[in-house]
Amino acid sequence: AIKIKANLLLCNMQQQGKKYLQLIGNNIRKKRNELCISQQELADNADVAKSTIQRIEKGVMNPSILTLINISLALEIDLSKLISAKKK
Repeated sequence: AIKIKANLLLCNMQQQGKKYLQLIGNNIRKKRNELCISQQELADNADVAKSTIQRIEKGVMNPSILTLINISLALEIDLSKLISAKKK
């Protein structure tokens, strides 16, 4: 019974993590589109590969804090707003 509860808890945490990664990706895409810049332009300005931006925006990559900082600087947005679940 304990093992089942632990597995359920882990599964729930993984689902929440995926949702949060999707939220961050959506925030990045929204800000990038507001600035009318391409994924390649953002990648160049953030010093990451275009595929990294694509994967982050899709919510399938868990970026490092340094990558998120570089992206936030390139988008000229506070990191806290980039990773926030609150409406902007």
